[in-house]
Amino acid sequence: MLKQYDVLILGSGTAGQSLALRLADRLNVALVTKRELTDSASSWAQGGIAAVLDTTDSVEDHIQDTFTAGAGLCDPAATRFVVEHSREAIEWLIHRGVPFTREDHSNLGYHLTREGGHSHRRIIHAADATGAAVQATLGEEVRAHPNIHIYEHHIAVDLIIGDKVGHPGAGCMGAYVLDIGSDKVLTFSARNTVLATGGAGKAYLYTTNPDVATGDGIAMAWRAGCRVANMEFIQFHPTCLYHPSAKSFLISEAVRGEGGLLRLPDGTRFMPEHDSRAELAPRDIVARAIDFEMKKRGLDCVYLDISHKPAAWLRDHFPNIHARCLELGIDITKEPIPVVPAAHYTCGGIVTDMSARTDVLNLYAVGESACTGLHGANRLASNSLLECLVFGAAAAEDILSKPQISPRTLPEWDESRVTDADEEVVITHNWAELRRAMWDYVGIVRTTKRLQRAQHRIRLLAREIEEFYSNFRVSNNLIELRNLVVTADLIVRCALQRKESRGLHHSRDYPDLLPEARNTVLRPGVRRTRRSA
Repeated sequence: MLKQYDVLILGSGTAGQSLALRLADRLNVALVTKRELTDSASSWAQGGIAAVLDTTDSVEDHIQDTFTAGAGLCDPAATRFVVEHSREAIEWLIHRGVPFTREDHSNLGYHLTREGGHSHRRIIHAADATGAAVQATLGEEVRAHPNIHIYEHHIAVDLIIGDKVGHPGAGCMGAYVLDIGSDKVLTFSARNTVLATGGAGKAYLYTTNPDVATGDGIAMAWRAGCRVANMEFIQFHPTCLYHPSAKSFLISEAVRGEGGLLRLPDGTRFMPEHDSRAELAPRDIVARAIDFEMKKRGLDCVYLDISHKPAAWLRDHFPNIHARCLELGIDITKEPIPVVPAAHYTCGGIVTDMSARTDVLNLYAVGESACTGLHGANRLASNSLLECLVFGAAAAEDILSKPQISPRTLPEWDESRVTDADEEVVITHNWAELRRAMWDYVGIVRTTKRLQRAQHRIRLLAREIEEFYSNFRVSNNLIELRNLVVTADLIVRCALQRKESRGLHHSRDYPDLLPEARNTVLRPGVRRTRRSA
């Protein structure tokens, strides 16, 4: 079945929804999402959005904090572009009714918190569930807009590239999309296609990401011929709740920003021994410090203690964290929170320019799936939603400025040479093996031997998965696994190329910092194509 739109957006996080709203008054937009509209990593973002809003803060200070966290690898032009548009992005959200936490005696009228790596209080937030508040607000407007057509429970199988379907030089022409409910693959024709599919946290055994974070956009762009960069920089959030009944529950950076202290089981603080900024050091430093202490002492977790703050203040500032912990028998007003590091954010991704354009004509990437140059070797806390908003606006401006060409005929998805899968258990086993290998060998601290071991296993899995994909009908799990194994291979390839320790990539074999900071850029070669293209 052929569906035609001006713009096809894959992903419904803050990047995808904000872009759809900026386009929909003039263009017909399809918004495709794997689950419900608000099921995304954006919805899970607790801390807030970094922006220069207070008179005591400055654009230069925000840029410098971003540079410091990024370990010399941030792109100066991209960083300045994002920070200079930060106030505009926040005002756009406020205008749409996002309920940021207010503070009457502030000169701004909103409460600003501080997080690790920031020199000022500049994080505007909605209590401790900012992402959910932003998503709910935008989602309501998206659902009401007549020019935005929402396809929930749909997952892109692959992009449609003109060179492969009889339209040389046409660039990206849309995507094949699986309707998960009916198991039918639909053909979406679009003048412009945007990848807003998020990161790849599910490549790891332990992650703060939702289940949808399987690197789909990165893998599809790579197969389409786009460059991918800096995939070795996987940010591990230092403080994920450690509890057998808690799946991927993040303890916000703001808890440390508001005075939370990291302690060993006997109550001893350890962060001052690792960095002069202690608990306010950037995430990569805190995550490595926790990893070091856990391995050195054989611990299952460490503890984040903010019980010295007034109970009413904690309930007011961290209502969701307080409630969730209380459900699990942890009263944060009286006792510390058990925490462990977990894969949190993909700092690298699809190479894009200042208008969010990729190497393929008419294909854009925004949000966590893109590598804009903002994050460098380590993302500064709360810069991610800001990046989604600013580059979403940039992509919208570029798309709206282009002449709108007539849609072209595209081939339907071909299932004539495949059958139903005989053993779905293969997918489950390969998924588990991949995530375990990535956690064991491509984690917070790496060695060349571990990376090579991971690469060997990943490539064996990739061959097995590709054979399965070539012979059986696609399913949601198979599509995600296929994308995840490609993304995992890209992470390892980038990590093996970096012969230093910088930012989030820490190698025991190359512990020193090279004098010149360089991006790790991968360029796809000639690759075998899919049966339908």
